[in-house]
Amino acid sequence: MGGSDLGGGGGVEFWRAEAQRLAADNVALRARVEELEGQVDALAEKVSVLARMAFGTSSEKGVRPARGGAGATGAAGGDDPGGGPDKRGRGQRRGGRGHGRRDYSHLPTREEIHDVPEAERVCPRCGAPYARFGQERCEQIDWQVRLTRIVHRRPSYRRTCRCPVRGVLVAPPVLKAIGKGRFTTGFLARLLCEKFVLGRPAHRIIAALAHDGLDVAEGTLAGVFAACADLLAPLAALITERNSAAAHLHIDETSWRVYAAVEGKDSHRWWCWVFVGPDTTVFRIASSRSLKVLTDQLGIPVDPDTGALPDVLPGGRQVLLSSDFYTVYQALGRLDGVDNLWCWSHIRRYFIRAGDAHPELATWTAGWVERIAELYVAHTAMSAAEPGDLAHTWAAAQFSAALNTIDAERTAQMAHADLLHPAAAKVLATLDREWDGLARHREYPELALDNNTSERALRGPVVGRKNYYGSGSVISAQLAGRAWTITATAERAGLNPLAYLHAYLDECARAEGSAPTGAALTRFLPWAVSTQDRTAWAADPRPNPTPPNPIPSADPRAGPAPETRPTETAA
Repeated sequence: MGGSDLGGGGGVEFWRAEAQRLAADNVALRARVEELEGQVDALAEKVSVLARMAFGTSSEKGVRPARGGAGATGAAGGDDPGGGPDKRGRGQRRGGRGHGRRDYSHLPTREEIHDVPEAERVCPRCGAPYARFGQERCEQIDWQVRLTRIVHRRPSYRRTCRCPVRGVLVAPPVLKAIGKGRFTTGFLARLLCEKFVLGRPAHRIIAALAHDGLDVAEGTLAGVFAACADLLAPLAALITERNSAAAHLHIDETSWRVYAAVEGKDSHRWWCWVFVGPDTTVFRIASSRSLKVLTDQLGIPVDPDTGALPDVLPGGRQVLLSSDFYTVYQALGRLDGVDNLWCWSHIRRYFIRAGDAHPELATWTAGWVERIAELYVAHTAMSAAEPGDLAHTWAAAQFSAALNTIDAERTAQMAHADLLHPAAAKVLATLDREWDGLARHREYPELALDNNTSERALRGPVVGRKNYYGSGSVISAQLAGRAWTITATAERAGLNPLAYLHAYLDECARAEGSAPTGAALTRFLPWAVSTQDRTAWAADPRPNPTPPNPIPSADPRAGPAPETRPTETAA
């Protein structure tokens, strides 16, 4: 009978080869399954993070503890999931002492008399007149937007004699910040505040003006904004110069759109950077997220041929950078003279995200959140006490002990990393890798533990990004960075951005439509304004401002202050 003998040597070799093939396929399939399971876990973690951002409460929002003391929820830094009776809402507490009605007597006032008709001021039976003995009084606040068309007329006079003097007399031209523009400096200042302080897009500003009778083309406002960019440039440059020389900066970045074709760039994705110094806040909208943005801002020389950084900062300069763990900050931290202060809030979020994505890690996550909360408690107490006081000494010891506890726990857990859940091992690997920058806060206890300062500073641009989606041109992006730099720094100095910009544009008008120079420019540096100018440009023009309604402070055990930037976090 024909056919191969399966029981012979050839059959054995066939089955051996087949078994080896199946074993190899099995190994490949197992590897593929592990890879797919890893992808599923990663996607589940992303979904949990995005779900918390979109629908959940902030993991960094404090909760007031129960009257009997700090409960487990407050200690762990989370929100009260049940919304029980101990969770306090917003607003004035019933039975609490308020501040009374606010005083608006500083506003322009118009009195209106509402009197009883004279014919009704007699007794309807006997006709005896009513005698006046007092009055009732109430106040209302009216809100009016008034657009005014100002017609400037300059009569001219001709000479009627033959004396060798001027033949025609006429008043000087009207001062304008924009040469042939039709808008006053007050209009321009309000326009800049509407867009860059309040975040209103141009088309909504145009609609609001139309409601009050002014029809303006969008192209007209685009031209106005372009002219304002040149006027603001010198002031923004001086603020940037002071910011770049600061010894400590909070730095962060978020995505931004610039809808313009730029050579060498194949997308509209740019980046809005913020640099927060001791008394300045600088914004830069750059086409990249690279190290070059940092070196340009900080004035660090780079080799023009190789792009290599120097080994040390020039002039023996020392800089502290508070940031997240993004690679460009790590690269800059390798320079001698640059020290990174990593953000404890970011590492805390990593633990929380791991717990959200993997419920079996809930206890592990709660333990780490509690340790970080203890660190914040001690740091808050240390910041509130005077250096040298017993309270400060005690808080410093608690702060050091909290750091030591975290250090010991991470070392112990990393020693058995192979037994940990992969998500937990990943977070601990990040903590281990970035420990030096996190522990460096021990050397600078007066500085914040997190980078929420810069994240809050980015809130205005993020609101603008949601409203007008970015910038329509490179010039528009430059104006945005300059306007935010100037107004944010002015607000930090306690100045009213509207009054401040109005005064600056008035100076531009006196300079015949160009930016002021010399002393006329340095007068507007927010950190060095005169007492007279500070009074005129004060954030609150009232002579005796009413203090705001006090808001109870959050329990410090609830962890870091609330994050305000609804954007992605760099890994």
